[in-house]
Amino acid sequence: MLAGVLSGCGSGDSLERFEGPTMGSRYSIQYVRHSSTPGPKAVQTEVENILAEVDRLFSTYRSDSVIERFNALPADRCQVMPGPVLELIRVGEQLSSQSEGSYDLTVEPLLNLWGFGPQGRKEKVPTAEALAEVRQRVGHAHLRIDGDKLCKDAAVEVDFNSIAAGYAVDTIAAKLEAMGIHNYLAEATGELKAAGKKLDGSPWRIALEEPRDDQQVAERIIAVDGYGVSTSGDYRNYFEQDGRRYSHTFDARSGAPVLHALASVTVIHPSALMADGLSTLLLILGPERGWDYAEAHDIGAFFVIRADTGFVTRTTQAFERLSGGKTE
Repeated sequence: MLAGVLSGCGSGDSLERFEGPTMGSRYSIQYVRHSSTPGPKAVQTEVENILAEVDRLFSTYRSDSVIERFNALPADRCQVMPGPVLELIRVGEQLSSQSEGSYDLTVEPLLNLWGFGPQGRKEKVPTAEALAEVRQRVGHAHLRIDGDKLCKDAAVEVDFNSIAAGYAVDTIAAKLEAMGIHNYLAEATGELKAAGKKLDGSPWRIALEEPRDDQQVAERIIAVDGYGVSTSGDYRNYFEQDGRRYSHTFDARSGAPVLHALASVTVIHPSALMADGLSTLLLILGPERGWDYAEAHDIGAFFVIRADTGFVTRTTQAFERLSGGKTE
């Protein structure tokens, strides 16, 4: 997650800010207002319209959302889908293929079984029999796009939580640009995109949080201009049983939470949507496979790995290039 934004001060044009609830968390917008750009009330209305539409399409916590109506369908059924849903299905298919099936949008039954999902009950390690039954309903291969329809050949349930917020941020950023706002920082549930400069002409600076569940500590501060930033970690949503820690990050191939030493991954990418998905993918792959994947695909990634003495950090060359180098 992102610990916060370090903002500067200036004169002349004003820095506008507003925030509110979204997706079970919060969103916030900061932008530099010129005489020709709209005021915060008009901008906030547009932003909240986008967030409401994202919730209507992708929420797994409301039974009337577009994706939950699909999830309720039995096997061998199809449903006409809006373009954004099909777009994210294609992104999920791409990430699933590139991770050899470890990343998958159809893990909602697993999340529920382990107690992390919208229909989850007690957080506990399931029996082998229960896990085997649920795994039959997991896998991107069970989904198929047919024109404007999404079809399933098994009773799969799609969960967009690993990319929906990134999609929302990209959509908000595009709206801000269309409204003539070119210096801004847009954030939703920890995913963000920053462009342009602050009032004093300096870049937006983002504090990356150390992966601790007891307090917020800045691990590193980076400068961002024109990129999305996403952090995925295992340190906020987990349970412990028999001395072992189980997080809400799942490897779809095993049907179980990841158990490696990678605590968090931050990704910088021109698309907040892709930063969102890739940070989850790298977290699933772990400190070795994830690192190799990031280097092979020139992904800007910042790894925080648990060690006996605390945390060890590792950054790809692309991360140093895209983040403007180490600023603090």
